[in-house]
Amino acid sequence: MQTVQTIDCNYLGRQGFAAAFLMIEGDRAAFVENNTQHALPLLLGALERAGLTPEQVDHVFVTHAHLDHAGGSSALMEACPNATLVAHPRAARHLIDPSRLVASASQVYGEARFRELYGTIRPIPAERVKTMEDGQTLRFGQRTLHFLHTKGHANHHLVIHDPATGGLFTGDAFGLAYPALQGKGTFALPSTSPTDYLADEALSVIDQLAALEPERVFLTHFGEHADVHGIASQLTSDLHFARHLFDEAKASTLLGGALERFCLEKLEGYYATRIESRGLPMEETRSFLALDLELNAQGLAFAATRARA
Repeated sequence: MQTVQTIDCNYLGRQGFAAAFLMIEGDRAAFVENNTQHALPLLLGALERAGLTPEQVDHVFVTHAHLDHAGGSSALMEACPNATLVAHPRAARHLIDPSRLVASASQVYGEARFRELYGTIRPIPAERVKTMEDGQTLRFGQRTLHFLHTKGHANHHLVIHDPATGGLFTGDAFGLAYPALQGKGTFALPSTSPTDYLADEALSVIDQLAALEPERVFLTHFGEHADVHGIASQLTSDLHFARHLFDEAKASTLLGGALERFCLEKLEGYYATRIESRGLPMEETRSFLALDLELNAQGLAFAATRARA
């Protein structure tokens, strides 16, 4: 049996968009990421197909507290009574007391839309949460998992190194590589979404993770990839462009929506060239990436505005 299985969480009704992972170690299991409450039947279904029960889940790992990664944590923990949630110390605080997360997201989406997207997010008892410091390890069966703090995408982000599979569970720290865009060679892009994007740190994390020489990466967006060098090369180029765009945005006098539109237009132009060079269908690919480019533009604009202060 595979020791790591990819679970498509059907996030926003889209296949191949957001994943969780089931890690199997003998007769014990762990989940990495959990998406939203709506993904719970998919996670438990994967567990059942593996011949395991919720009582055999020892750990629920989350790379960071963004809701497409950790929004289903309370529901999954309630379903798996013996599990411990493992997270970055800053992320753990938000999962023990999710009131700020819920309030912030409800303000953005509105109460009804928030419930539609994410369901109910409840507090997780502190005694069921374990925090991991940078460089700390954790034994899971015969595995020794290594945890790395990785700023750049979020200041509460960690990456899990699993030497047993030669893999890294990278959350959003090592970019996005959607299956629908991989037909003509690897196509990856970074996530510079708000509100914690840091240009220099995002670049250094790519070097840090590539230096571990992993055989594969497990990307939340999306799935297992063996072309680690190809992904790292593309992310480095894209993040250099993002750094240049950040500098432009910081130097401009544009504000608010105007600054976001400026960043979005620059990103769309840059990725149009990349899409064309890969021989991907232009309009279909741009439509597929529209949400990510919008979020990336918002993150760059937010970071530039903050840097002006």
